[in-house]
Amino acid sequence: MISKKILKWYDLNKRDLPWRKKCSKTKKEYYTLISEFMLQQTQVATVIPYFNRFIKILPTIEKLSKVNNSKLFKLWEGLGYYSRARNLKKTAQVIVKKYYKKIPNNFEDLISLPGIGNYTASAILSIGFNKPYIPLDGNIERVLKRYLLLKKEKQITKENLNKTKTIFGTTRRSSDYAQALMELGATICKPLNPICDMCPINYNCKAFIKKDFALKKILKKNKKKFFVVIVHKKNNKYFLIKNNTFNFLRNLKIFPMKEVRYDKKFKKHLNIKLSNMDMAIQIKKTETDQNSLVHYWIDPKKMKGIVLPSFTKRILKELDTK
Repeated sequence: MISKKILKWYDLNKRDLPWRKKCSKTKKEYYTLISEFMLQQTQVATVIPYFNRFIKILPTIEKLSKVNNSKLFKLWEGLGYYSRARNLKKTAQVIVKKYYKKIPNNFEDLISLPGIGNYTASAILSIGFNKPYIPLDGNIERVLKRYLLLKKEKQITKENLNKTKTIFGTTRRSSDYAQALMELGATICKPLNPICDMCPINYNCKAFIKKDFALKKILKKNKKKFFVVIVHKKNNKYFLIKNNTFNFLRNLKIFPMKEVRYDKKFKKHLNIKLSNMDMAIQIKKTETDQNSLVHYWIDPKKMKGIVLPSFTKRILKELDTK
């Protein structure tokens, strides 16, 4: 059986990750929740130090539900996608109030929580609660595509991959199995130069048999948008505001900015990719006094303790080079 071979390989080769350490059932469920939120669109190696620091300061769902946003964002600073941190706290608050501090162990309740979609719900149920779900992340998706040599556009849709993943079968060790499949994709069935000789299921892998390891993806086009950033500097400090205008980076400190239509007068100073946007940024300096209900004066040389999104830091860095 395919599951037995993969689990045997996993038992011998799994990485020592902090959310995999032996602990109580309650802690395991909490660690799974935190790690899965952090791992959304972020690599394992990046997440590890953030996870360790996070659970040291916020070791329970109750403490997470009560943490102030400034402290939360400081713990999250550098991971990006701050909406994940906001949703994680909201989820903790719902769990404390509605579910008596117990993370729900069914799909319907989990999917109703802020920031939890089909994948994250499946991952929490399989890893945290040992339920027979296979969360289809990029690693498992890659193993599936190669194992069955899925190349056509109809074959690689999320809908079809979710149906096709049943070929992996089930096991009583659902928690280990979900992690084993992820681990196989992350360390063996890598995007480039897969280590097929060490793969426990290479004997039936169609990509290995045909020596065709190229992966087909459904390409998503990023939206091209144009923004003018207004920079006001006084006494070596920059004027920032609390973002209540744009859905991205909401409630975080940014320079005053506006979205514009492209014309020939638009001069791009830098390009920033954010979520599904390709943002062309024009920087305009002004000597006119700025005003906002919630604003901050930031000295770039005294940043300790100040939480800034990477977006704002990129602009500060650009200003520093001028």
